[in-house]
Amino acid sequence: MPPVKSFGERIADALVEDGLLFRKQVEELLEQQKREGTRLLKIIIDKAYVTEQDMAVSMGRVLNTPPVNLSRMGIAPEIAELLPRDTCFNHKVVPISRLENKLFLAMADPLNVLAIDDVRRITKMEVAPMIASEKSILEKLHNIETGKTGSMEDIIDAANQAQRDEETDSLETVKEAVEDVNLDQLAASTEEAPVIKLANLILVQAIKERASDIHIEPFEKSVRLRYRVDGVLLDRTPPPRNLQVALASRLKIMSSLDIAERRLPQDGRMRVKVAGKDFDLRVSFLPTVHGEKCVLRVLDKSNLSASMDKLGLDQDTYRRFRAAVDAPHGLLLVTGPTGSGKTTTLYSALNELNNPEYNIVTVEDPVEFQVPGINQVATKKEIGLTFGNALRSILRQDPDIVMIGEIRDTETAEIAVEAALTGHQVLSTMHCNDAAGAVARLDDMGIAPFLISSSVILACAQRLVRKICPICKEPVTYPAAMFQDLNIPPSHFDGVTLFRGRGCERCNNSGYAGRSAIVEAMSVTDEIRKVIIARGSAMEINKIALNQGMKSLRLVALDKVKEGLTTLEQTIVVTSSHL
Repeated sequence: MPPVKSFGERIADALVEDGLLFRKQVEELLEQQKREGTRLLKIIIDKAYVTEQDMAVSMGRVLNTPPVNLSRMGIAPEIAELLPRDTCFNHKVVPISRLENKLFLAMADPLNVLAIDDVRRITKMEVAPMIASEKSILEKLHNIETGKTGSMEDIIDAANQAQRDEETDSLETVKEAVEDVNLDQLAASTEEAPVIKLANLILVQAIKERASDIHIEPFEKSVRLRYRVDGVLLDRTPPPRNLQVALASRLKIMSSLDIAERRLPQDGRMRVKVAGKDFDLRVSFLPTVHGEKCVLRVLDKSNLSASMDKLGLDQDTYRRFRAAVDAPHGLLLVTGPTGSGKTTTLYSALNELNNPEYNIVTVEDPVEFQVPGINQVATKKEIGLTFGNALRSILRQDPDIVMIGEIRDTETAEIAVEAALTGHQVLSTMHCNDAAGAVARLDDMGIAPFLISSSVILACAQRLVRKICPICKEPVTYPAAMFQDLNIPPSHFDGVTLFRGRGCERCNNSGYAGRSAIVEAMSVTDEIRKVIIARGSAMEINKIALNQGMKSLRLVALDKVKEGLTTLEQTIVVTSSHL
């Protein structure tokens, strides 16, 4: 007689049946569960293999409990008031509706008998459990508690009505706009309900859509609002033009910036809480012809991996990266364009190294993630605190590990190399195309070849590829001619089913949801050191590294295609220069 499966294992089986998990992943998760003693469902969510909403749907099927999408459901005030807020938050439940003496209750855990008993005792009603994700329940409770924010359309209608009320029938001569706003009036306008609602709505909606950046761009007669989701800018319903100045000022107040200064660029940061979760936002204002453009970078600490084995690296790349991180000293470089996840990768490594045995200091411009236990320094050029000056002071602070936000100039490069040679572990990022290019970049900065060969122990190149949406994932067949044109041997995918996303509501019909890192890791071996000292080209170094087993970005991406994580199109777009 086969052993009785636990509730978590039954849910995992349902996720496999729904095409959201692979059987091999479940086996690995069960092994991890035995090692760590953690709940299986929590491990699945922590690893981001499936979303909480998908988990709720599969749980509902196993428990024969109907799932409910709270984000699309309005809850009447009289229903919301049936249960105290403390009870709802404690048990992760929210009342949805009632039918005579029956209360329909959305629950994160429909098996929680104590919660059902409490609700039955308080309401004196029969409880009909329905299942929803914990995240959606907390968001709904937060919205009920703070009052309905309203949609962008509601705010625009209200703003347009206010503008119509102020309009007159007089005819005016149009002059070139010279903004001259009374500061007292401007400060007062930022505290008005529509402006506060508008700012909150833009931030909350961006976080819900997993946006990495928010762009608010003023033009002559309109304002454009765009979110960058999975590396792609998407238009959203824009705010009204007449609220643009007040909105910019409101965001400045939230970022502790000067609302009176509108002629010079300003940078700041703010921290917001959405559905009980903290988010840091980096804010930048840039004066343009028609007003100040605002860009907010959303920094989500949950993107940081608790350990390097969760970065999604292939076995060989992970082995090389691990060896460099475990080395007692040396320079580890991660290269790639802006927004390729370099800093996130380094912080994931620092997270694992972060313990009382080490003195870890970072110098960044600006500090991306604030992490307890790590000493972080933000450079300020205006007062003379440059990368070079900060690094000199840091090296007098008895550091074990130093993380440099970016090596931009010769001074910073010289100090980084010197620190690596004097027994420190140094991690940094650079801007160049591939791993071998990092060596050439240091040479261009004037660092002597023998110093480069002695200090650099690992150079990586990183990109981000978009992952296929698990909800609308489907098999796809490509013509053989396509592989020939791309110099990919058709045998590379023998016996492998390739996938793509058809497009659905969850992924905004893009076919993609989320991104994954691909990393090319070049260990600096004795043979490569000889080429560096002889000032060989990046092409020569790259050729030797490939012969020694390094996987190029293109090959790493193709492996992700084999695993069904991304598409061939994404591989072509992201690694077009790495054939």
